[in-house]
Amino acid sequence: MAAVTIFGSGSLHSSIADPVGGGSLRRSSALRLLPSASTPARFFGTRGGRISCRSSAPAHSAISGSKESEVKLGPKDFLHISDFDKATILKIINQAAEVKALLKSGDRTFLPFKGKTMAMIFAKPSMRTRVSFETGFFLLGGHAIYLGPDDIQMGKREETRDVARVLSRYNDIIMARVFAHQDILDLAKYSSVPVINGLTDYNHPCQIMADALTIIEHIGQLEGTKIVYVGDGNNIVHSWLLLASVVPFHFVCACPKGFEPDEKTVDKARNAGISKIEITNDPKEAVRGADVVYSDVWASMGQKEEAAYRMQKFQGFQIDESLMEIAGPKAYFMHCLPAERGIEVTDGVIEAPNSIVFPQAENRMHAQNAIMLHLFGL
Repeated sequence: MAAVTIFGSGSLHSSIADPVGGGSLRRSSALRLLPSASTPARFFGTRGGRISCRSSAPAHSAISGSKESEVKLGPKDFLHISDFDKATILKIINQAAEVKALLKSGDRTFLPFKGKTMAMIFAKPSMRTRVSFETGFFLLGGHAIYLGPDDIQMGKREETRDVARVLSRYNDIIMARVFAHQDILDLAKYSSVPVINGLTDYNHPCQIMADALTIIEHIGQLEGTKIVYVGDGNNIVHSWLLLASVVPFHFVCACPKGFEPDEKTVDKARNAGISKIEITNDPKEAVRGADVVYSDVWASMGQKEEAAYRMQKFQGFQIDESLMEIAGPKAYFMHCLPAERGIEVTDGVIEAPNSIVFPQAENRMHAQNAIMLHLFGL
């Protein structure tokens, strides 16, 4: 495991311009987790081992303004990773590492979300998404409200645009985990506060931000790594492709014929000319030289009636000990969970020393905290 230092002792502090508040922030010369991007990113510094930042949003942001306004005046929503440039993505991941280190130290004085509320819409239930968002928001001072499938029935009992306009008058931020991608787009369009994509059938950006943080912690960098996904070309694959259109790395998707990812998304990643993108039907060839071998369930929520059919089609795509041996001794195993042990992955692979699925799951909370800090302009 690569050693990573978050805060160095005796670090120098320097003044940097604050592009949001017009003032300056003191920041530490603590070791960066990621290479510098061409555009400078704004970081949180340390003062006496504590993260230094504003505890409230800038006066001109949509968060501190009237919720009656229909116009977004502040930071944009978090719907797709490719909506952001490389500097912003790397800044968010660095910020996630810094806030994680603070929470791990036991310090509970950093409360930037104090006085703020978050509405969490769950058309699709999830343990990790709910607990990571709710706990993370609470640990940083906020209050999260759970709205389950029967609480709203968005699009049936009430139109999505009406839900968005009502919730954005009560809350400072909205997170939604839904089926149709159009639902998250409509929420963002009509909400006057930031909206976070907690998952749609098309993509899962928060998961991939957590994955990127996990890879950096264990390998030391994301850029230049070879990440091999084996399984269905689903929303996880789409999010990896969108990240590959912003940050350079080698991404391979090995899937059965007929289960390839969305062609337009593949083209977007390739046309960006930033990363090497491969789509193949040969998992054994795909994993050679991989830094990370990644898997997900073969039948996602809403596809369970296809489970028997998919089981037949995905024969040869299980990640087992022999496939990990082909990948090599340095390859890590990742899975976004929940896993169906014995189907897409063996129990032995999940429990192996090079499996990092549980640090990966924990990092959902830390990555999402940083995403929310970014959207609040903090």
